[in-house]
Amino acid sequence: MPATLEARLRTRTFARVFGPFLTIVPTVVLFRMRAMGVLVSSFFGNPAVVWMMGALVLMSGLLIIAFHQYWHSVSAVLLSLLGWFFALRGLVLLAAPELYSKSAAAFSTRNMTRVAYAFPAFMLSIGIWFTYTGWIAKPPAHP
Repeated sequence: MPATLEARLRTRTFARVFGPFLTIVPTVVLFRMRAMGVLVSSFFGNPAVVWMMGALVLMSGLLIIAFHQYWHSVSAVLLSLLGWFFALRGLVLLAAPELYSKSAAAFSTRNMTRVAYAFPAFMLSIGIWFTYTGWIAKPPAHP
């Protein structure tokens, strides 16, 4: 069954928001990778900040889950999965932040540096795709 116009427009709208966000933030992370170890350790040094960020990431994920559960295209699937990823990540930051702090410490070691570039690079590629989908690609036509 083809996607409704509303579903396609909602995917485009979400892509317009998350495309630039996921293009800008991972790019900055990649350029500032050497400083990320200090930033991450400072972040986990303040439990209140970790808790507030977990709540914010959880809320972002829940908003995507509530308003975008569409599976009609590559962009729609990626956006819906992004919502679930944010919700789970926020929940873990709230309930078990030590899991993230331990993994962040492992990635900051010298022999893990190349692996640490993979996730931001992956998110950047998704951001570029969403930016294209939301801002450049031809908008969905009315049936």
